[in-house]
Amino acid sequence: MVAVLGPNGAGKSTTIKMLTGILVPDSGTATTLGLVPWQSRRSVAKRIGVVFGQRTQLWWDLPLSDSLDLVRHMYGVAPQRFAENLATCRELLDLDPFLDRPVRQLSLGQRMRGDLAAALIHDPEILFLDEPTIGLDLVAKARIRDALTHLNQSRGVTVLLTTHDLADVARLCQRVLLIDHGRVVHDGGLEALRTQFGSGCTLVVDLAEPSASDKAHRHDAHETSERGVSPLVVPGATETRSEGNRHWLAFDRREVSASDLIASVASRYPLS
Repeated sequence: MVAVLGPNGAGKSTTIKMLTGILVPDSGTATTLGLVPWQSRRSVAKRIGVVFGQRTQLWWDLPLSDSLDLVRHMYGVAPQRFAENLATCRELLDLDPFLDRPVRQLSLGQRMRGDLAAALIHDPEILFLDEPTIGLDLVAKARIRDALTHLNQSRGVTVLLTTHDLADVARLCQRVLLIDHGRVVHDGGLEALRTQFGSGCTLVVDLAEPSASDKAHRHDAHETSERGVSPLVVPGATETRSEGNRHWLAFDRREVSASDLIASVASRYPLS
């Protein structure tokens, strides 16, 4: 599994669109599965799956089950193979609770799982994912990550994804490409990227007015700052500064992800 990282406008989505044949580059060339994608669009499309996190390939007013059946006909998937793949997706992505619900009624997390199922129905060799976990809660992200890991390991599906969430990269990808204005500035593992660009991070959190139990929890920590106020106690992070209810937590992203740290803070203190 390969991650493509970079700031907004770096060319991540454009790269995927070229590799899938949606866009034609101004110069240069690229191949996907040995084919030039914008010259062999149909041949490439039959062998890849694509999910754009901010767009859906599902039919808005149809139940998810009908959308998946339409995808089956588009790709010419045999009924028996479709039934097997659908059963796998239902289990991996927990589709049953909303399989018969119109797509327009699905939550973002449910719709994303439906889109992923649609991209897998025809047994793609490569799965291109453009920000597949954008806007999802931690539970939905974890389910999608687990499904991708299973597909990669059990079926050998190659996954190329773009993301702004380093937790996606840490849990999924063995190779990381960092691009800036269309140029590759790093190609290697995540640890090498962290070493090259540093690993120290700061999380800023705003707490709600502390409750009596919160005050007691912080008092029991027996840690007091120079101002006489107990700092936040969060595993994997150290409070470096606070102003009123705003707190700055330093952490090493090699040890803990920002999303996990936020979840840890939220489980211990009331956030505003």
